[in-house]
Amino acid sequence: MKFIGPIILVEDLERSRDFYERILKQKVLIDFGVNISFEGGLAIHLSSHYDKVHLNKGVSNILYGSNSVILSFETEELDEIYSDLKQLKVEFLHEIQEAPWGQRGITFYDPDNHVVTLGEAMENVVSRLYHQGFSLDEVVRKTAMPKEFVEKTIQLHN
Repeated sequence: MKFIGPIILVEDLERSRDFYERILKQKVLIDFGVNISFEGGLAIHLSSHYDKVHLNKGVSNILYGSNSVILSFETEELDEIYSDLKQLKVEFLHEIQEAPWGQRGITFYDPDNHVVTLGEAMENVVSRLYHQGFSLDEVVRKTAMPKEFVEKTIQLHN
């Protein structure tokens, strides 16, 4: 068995496509008209179509905004995307904060109230901490990343 990826139901397919494509930099793999698959494995599906096909006569038990699933992304452009999200006036669960392992991130609702968390890429975290004066071993301890990953990242970013 192979896991394909999450499908989230959306009220307005074009609005959600624009959000995930333009703001979260997802690339469309296939557009089926009523659902869209992105290269990273995420898919969005028009809720009214899903209801008709899968739940007989549009009766749905889907709980929007239930906070039971989190879509997780990493980026090298956290500050820029954060600024774009602020301009869109999205609802943040938290704005930029640093996790105990050193990764900076934000958590917010997408246009259909699905929870999205966006953190800086761990390569950026390692590089930032190292350039702030952390030793290699301190970076490994702080981030819980394998030593080989930290060494390789530091070599690539110097």
